Amino acid sequence: MKKEKVYVVDTNIILQNVQNIETLSDQGSNIVVIPETVLLELEDKKKLSNELGYYSREFARFLASTKIKEIDYKKNYKVVKLYKGDVVIHVISKDSYDTQIEQHHISESNDKRIIEVAEVARDYYKGQKVIFISIDIYARTFALFKNIKTQTLNDDKSEVPDFSFVKSTPLESIYFNKLNLQSIKEIDDGYKPENFCYTFESSDGNSAYGIVANGRVMVMDESDFHPLAVKPANMKQKFFVKAIIENVYNLLVIDAKAGSGKTLMSFVAAMRLIDKGLYDKIVYVRNSIESIDRGAEVGFLSGNDEKFRIYNMALSDTLEFIAKKRLKKGVNAENPESIHSKTEELIAKYDIQTLWPGEARGRTLSEAIVIMDEWQNSSEKTTQLILSRLDESCMAIVIGSNRQIDNLYLNKYNNGLTTLLKQTRATHPELGMFAIELEKAVRGKFAEFSERIFEKSNDK
Repeated sequence: MKKEKVYVVDTNIILQNVQNIETLSDQGSNIVVIPETVLLELEDKKKLSNELGYYSREFARFLASTKIKEIDYKKNYKVVKLYKGDVVIHVISKDSYDTQIEQHHISESNDKRIIEVAEVARDYYKGQKVIFISIDIYARTFALFKNIKTQTLNDDKSEVPDFSFVKSTPLESIYFNKLNLQSIKEIDDGYKPENFCYTFESSDGNSAYGIVANGRVMVMDESDFHPLAVKPANMKQKFFVKAIIENVYNLLVIDAKAGSGKTLMSFVAAMRLIDKGLYDKIVYVRNSIESIDRGAEVGFLSGNDEKFRIYNMALSDTLEFIAKKRLKKGVNAENPESIHSKTEELIAKYDIQTLWPGEARGRTLSEAIVIMDEWQNSSEKTTQLILSRLDESCMAIVIGSNRQIDNLYLNKYNNGLTTLLKQTRATHPELGMFAIELEKAVRGKFAEFSERIFEKSNDK
């Protein structure tokens, strides 16, 4: 049976998600071509102990499960035809390549060799639509130079919906005293599952604020934040912190700008829940460029190991900031030894642990508040991996910024943070979700300046 399309895949398609192979196959309707150079790149990454290494090994397991149909020997190249169920995979290898490998430009050299295989595929599958598929715009451009049709992943083009996490609705102030635990549908007949936070405004100029959990309003009051070492600085921070300390949600998802206080507020609120005896520990998971580079050295650490600081300077900065706030005003608050001692005390008291995603497999976390930071750099597979480690006694707080994606294999349409944000548009029988966007920088004048100057420039 003649296949509809022939997809020549770049390495990043597999590293983004091995499931892409089966998706592109479309139940056997299409042929998936894997250039020899892609296999070499995956083989090289297979040795890594980070997320990329995991996906490379997962693909190796998939490849090992295929069966050989035939090997077609042609002049100057070979085609190894594999299949697994209805998935058809052809591996193409040239006897020699026009592109010479330059060690200083090995990525570019590999891209050009992959495009050479795409040219071979165009000739080999005459009469069929051959498409080179890659997330990398540069690789796609090289293909266009050779008059090869290109495409990126469909989810690369998908829309990120506009969310209405915070909603304003009119309500006369005479009802404010009876607002707590009222059904939100009785107040707002236009309520949607993604409306987690409300501002209630009366005609006489008064306002009330609350979050919605299990369909009922939980009124927010300034006294909610009195026990906290660091108080929320604006209304959206207050909504976020209120959602944590009320302990009525299982999974909280936050998309926030740099300097908006997302990590700080997560820790401050989590510490409050431990003070109340509701959880035993805080587990901090970070899947960023830094953690990918250092993960093999760090693994799963707890207590006052020096590697704790190396694992993530941002986490150390957050804990030191909280430590300063907890020290009495005066010389101790600026004394490095006092700050260090207080930080170590916080780590011990709240049993703060770090977990690198590569070390999560096989573990089960209990009675923990799990803070998943920089989650715009995590794939859907990694998100599933971490969340599946949590038992029913845990809370998960997922924070990140789709404005700061460092993972070359992800974008704002297909990362784990976006996937979870999209899930807030519906209710889920397994757990209760909360989400909010934090747009205001509170780090200081430099964050505010850079936000005003550079984000406006990017919008033009």
